[in-house]
Amino acid sequence: MDRAPGMFHRRRSLAAAGVAALALSFLGAAPASAADVNNARNAGFESGLSNWTCSAGSGTTVSSPVHSGSAALKATPAGQDNAQCTQTVAVKPGSTYTLSAWVQGGYAYLGATGTGTTDVSTWTPDSTSWKQLSTTFTTGSSTTSVTVYLHGWYGQAAYYADDVSVSGPDGGGGGDPAPTVPAAPAGLSVSSTTSSSVSLSWNTVSGATGYTVYRDGTKVTAVTGTSATVTGLSPATSYSFAVTATNAAGESARSASVSATTGSGNGGGNNGGGGTLPKHAVTGYWQNFNNGATVQKLSDVPAQYDIVAVAFADATSTPGAVSFTLDSAGLGGYTADQFKADIKAKQAAGKKVIVSVGGETGTVAVNSADSAANFANSVYSLMQSYGFDGVDIDLENGLNATYMTQALRQLSAKAGPSLILTMAPQTLDMQSTSNGYFQTALNVKDILTVVNTQYYNSGSMLGCDGKVYSQGSVDFLTALACIQLESGLAPSQVGLGVPASTRAAGSGYVSPAVVNNALDCLTKTVNCGSFKPSKTYPGLRGAMTWSTNWDAASGNAWSGSVGPHVHALP
Repeated sequence: MDRAPGMFHRRRSLAAAGVAALALSFLGAAPASAADVNNARNAGFESGLSNWTCSAGSGTTVSSPVHSGSAALKATPAGQDNAQCTQTVAVKPGSTYTLSAWVQGGYAYLGATGTGTTDVSTWTPDSTSWKQLSTTFTTGSSTTSVTVYLHGWYGQAAYYADDVSVSGPDGGGGGDPAPTVPAAPAGLSVSSTTSSSVSLSWNTVSGATGYTVYRDGTKVTAVTGTSATVTGLSPATSYSFAVTATNAAGESARSASVSATTGSGNGGGNNGGGGTLPKHAVTGYWQNFNNGATVQKLSDVPAQYDIVAVAFADATSTPGAVSFTLDSAGLGGYTADQFKADIKAKQAAGKKVIVSVGGETGTVAVNSADSAANFANSVYSLMQSYGFDGVDIDLENGLNATYMTQALRQLSAKAGPSLILTMAPQTLDMQSTSNGYFQTALNVKDILTVVNTQYYNSGSMLGCDGKVYSQGSVDFLTALACIQLESGLAPSQVGLGVPASTRAAGSGYVSPAVVNNALDCLTKTVNCGSFKPSKTYPGLRGAMTWSTNWDAASGNAWSGSVGPHVHALP
């Protein structure tokens, strides 16, 4: 969310350029045959940059982070250079190859040129954890070599890459030795439990590219990191868990098993925030600063808003920890005591007031066990000090799914089942379940209230039907929300985030009438544009806006129209 007039989250002109590549990545890659080899040389960068050429001296090797082994590539875009690193790989004519690599950090692209048929590429937005890119290509009838490449994006952060693979028939140019089956994981332990979930962690296994979790002997999930949360469990029930390590060579033996018993609490997700939120809810961000919008007290926020997210809590010098201080001077002398009293008044009226963490310039980093604990402790302290009902996650500069999940579960354990937990990811963050934001939402689905994706400042994006839609339309709202509705979130956990006015965002404003049409389309399949969902989602949570202040600056036109419409949904 935006703190300064005329500013917005982060320009996504590169998003439209990468949409076609992202579509390719959704298609997946064909499995390799038993005779296939990895034709890439120095695929894990264990021999420095040998066999690789990086543009403008942008590449180097580092010892951390690595996906496996002792080294990985780090390449840093600068100026007009996108930090492209390439290798010429010998291939066999008329053959199909699977190209893959593990990446982390800034925007990362993987592709192949000179295939003799159709050149391919795939990409991913910035990520704080390792994720695998994969695509396939077929060589031409006379093609004996191709160029594979990795690159970042102009003006973005450095990217890391490891374990590149060009898997297919032996091209005769040599390659890295085939991997061996990894050892069984050690150190499996239970990190936390709720009435419907168990969180597990274990030690890293050398050479592993992923891990499989078993519950009572049945596979329940596969992850790339060394932790996982198993959800959908019954209250007060004992379960046994084991983990295996996997790579291209196969799956390890199972780890020693551990047992865990779920709690006997109220169970299930916080879709009602202690039973007081309406079925359909309106969320609005309240600005703790003056950026040209109408300055408000909490008591000035219209009653149409069911959840008021106070923006923002900021990072402190302690990793993961956040703090909040009311900007009394910027808010015309509004005191902390008045603020706390207004929170209580809102709650007495059946509303929820939560503290939002991050925003467009927020730099809160939860990327370790210690920082996760610091985050949970500091947010809970703010809840106790001000009376907040919960927290909103609005981190727009990267999110580590493993440790944010830990932080939110620790917070939930402290706050109990009445915790209100919301998220406000950008559109790109919710394009794929492989993204850290989407992973986190699914990891905490049992305690999650709503995800209000910011459908603005985005450019063009893919809908759930694989077609590209431009922002600022009913199709953009419905086809993108469909991704979440069809990829694991409950309808009650999906909300449409839009600007309250043209001044509230850099781009993507739609009129309240368009928002209402999108709500009707998703809940009743009426008033749709060219995209029409295959079924209705009458339980859709509702809508969100940035901000109540910009809404007030426009005479509360947004809440006056969208609010009653949300509350009248089926």
